[in-house]
Amino acid sequence: MSATNTFENEVLQHWFNNANIANIGDATGLRGSSAAGSFYIALFTADPAESGGIGAECTLGGYARVAVARSSGGFTVSGSQITNTAKISFPVVTSGTETITHWGICKTSSGDDLMISGACSFDSAFDGTYTVNDRPVFNIGDLSTSLN
Repeated sequence: MSATNTFENEVLQHWFNNANIANIGDATGLRGSSAAGSFYIALFTADPAESGGIGAECTLGGYARVAVARSSGGFTVSGSQITNTAKISFPVVTSGTETITHWGICKTSSGDDLMISGACSFDSAFDGTYTVNDRPVFNIGDLSTSLN
């Protein structure tokens, strides 16, 4: 079974931009939330894979998941692909050293609720290792994945 590209795009618009999907259910369609809220970006030291476990989530001192609005100000959805619309800056590292290899999108600021993950792509001069006084950052478009 395969979903059409149009439907994949509608689903991503619904999840990440809180948009309505027309003609599903009753005449009003599948409605966006009255309060869109946020998703939370997490960092991982290994691929959390489709099992969705957060055992490899970053443990750097000062680390916390970062909220990103479920709106076009937080995510761009186009052609069944999502990307971050704005820069995502994590807190400055206060202790520890870790190599970050993957990112994840979670429903809450803590807990085992990973929905989507992907590999980090870094400039060839950087291996993803963060230590004291570093600030992990995703520039616009750095976080990108598709629904396929």
